[in-house]
Amino acid sequence: MPNKDVSLKPKLQSKPKLEQPKLYKVILLNDDYTPREFVTVVLKAVFRMSEEAGNRVMMTAHKFGSAVVVVCTRDIAETKAKEATDLAKEAGFPLMFTTEPEE
Repeated sequence: MPNKDVSLKPKLQSKPKLEQPKLYKVILLNDDYTPREFVTVVLKAVFRMSEEAGNRVMMTAHKFGSAVVVVCTRDIAETKAKEATDLAKEAGFPLMFTTEPEE
């Protein structure tokens, strides 16, 4: 039986490092003109919140001046904020949603 030197070499495979996408907050800003019921309707329609969750977010914004609605990727956050603001503008209300990076 011949004696063969077998050398095993590990296969070098480099996996690309995938970074998690940066997350952004969609923030509801309180104003003194938009009815509370309308804010809840917008939160339910655009962000698919339940009546209870929408009411809770609306009351947080009412008490503290602003409230975080949702945290998601940048594209989704900007799209949702624009959609909600446009919906309010069409109804004649100054309701504003903004986005900012999450720390």
